[in-house]
Amino acid sequence: MADNVVPNNLPSSVLVVGSGGREHSLVREIARSPAAPRILAAPGNPGMASEGASCHAVAADDLDGMVALATAEKVEFVVVGPEVPLALGLVDRLEEIGVPAFGPKADGGELEASKIRTKQILQKYGIPTAPAEVFTEVDPALAYMRSRGAPIVVKADGLAAGKGVIVASDLSEAEAAVRDMLEGNKFGSSGSRVLIEDCLRGEETSILVIVSGRDYLILPTSQDHKRIGEGDTGPNTGGMGTYSPAVVVTPELLQQIEKEIVRPSVEAIADEGIDFRGTLFIGIMLTADGPSVLEYNTRFGDPETQVVLPRLDCDVLELLWRASLGQLAGFDLSVNDQHAMCVVIASRGYPESYDKGDAINLPEPMPANVAVIHAGTATNDSGQLVTAGGRVLGVTALADSLKGAADLAYATCEQIDCVSKVFRRDIGARQFNRK
Repeated sequence: MADNVVPNNLPSSVLVVGSGGREHSLVREIARSPAAPRILAAPGNPGMASEGASCHAVAADDLDGMVALATAEKVEFVVVGPEVPLALGLVDRLEEIGVPAFGPKADGGELEASKIRTKQILQKYGIPTAPAEVFTEVDPALAYMRSRGAPIVVKADGLAAGKGVIVASDLSEAEAAVRDMLEGNKFGSSGSRVLIEDCLRGEETSILVIVSGRDYLILPTSQDHKRIGEGDTGPNTGGMGTYSPAVVVTPELLQQIEKEIVRPSVEAIADEGIDFRGTLFIGIMLTADGPSVLEYNTRFGDPETQVVLPRLDCDVLELLWRASLGQLAGFDLSVNDQHAMCVVIASRGYPESYDKGDAINLPEPMPANVAVIHAGTATNDSGQLVTAGGRVLGVTALADSLKGAADLAYATCEQIDCVSKVFRRDIGARQFNRK
């Protein structure tokens, strides 16, 4: 741990909202705090329970249930993981009963809940981003696409569990996506408006920023792998693996990103009257013309969180607590020199249909410097760990080199016994090939 001065008023009880890998990672790091808080998770998962969190069967989007739980358990601090409760206003509700929370209120959550809202802010404040237009009807959308040409990107405006962005390689694919959203109701109300934007070329990187009003801290860089198949092929997913640091983001490039994107974004959000206290996750494409914003998310990324948080040599609970209270200025963000890799184990068939309930057996003992993060797991009536989602586990390893982290992560993936497991075997390939 860094020599941060631990405030006397750190919370003694913390509720982590969510049930995925991001939330399991947050529970792990909060449990390391010198404050040794009592940790609750709702709804939680078996991995969080193994870290000592008490899990409560309250759905993440059940705002009444979360408020009741926080009240009954005398929770002093809430960390909201997923985007849906943020967009619905869970932080607003908690503020009403005097419980501090890490995560933006509903007006800040809209930056993820509406891709159109984000695009409007980017364009209004001159922050680099792809040209785009908004459509609610098919024919004008098709005419615009034909005028721009392919490849082109079609985005459902609202939340779509990471599946509402179609990078169409030709116009027929783009037309199908538009019709699915505007006529076929594929994403419900989330797809009633679509954003059609030029396809940016280059490498993608993720910049996670802890924001508290106009104060901010940039977390270690990472690079995600969204496509289901090796060589970045197949449909987009919520993320099949990631690593940190991403050497493509050189110190000089990070300075440029901070100057042209991070600081202007934080200022723009504040200028819009949004008192943002949470994680601003900025998806960036590194184009030949410079870095350009793909999207804002308003929470920790998944699986980026699994490789970023373990590289922090500071009290993560204090970091989140101070951000929520508007006291982020002066916090010493200490980062270690290790490399981290997370390989996601998914259920066969993801991101389309997949089975649930397949038995999972983890290696015992767990290899040193490896953590298996639960993303979509449950226990059956016999107490057996089973699959319960598309992305099931995140195998995260730390080492002095990226190759060392990869070797550890992949060796552990091989040792995990699950009949339906699938995973990409080329996480970090860009960085290895670059070297």
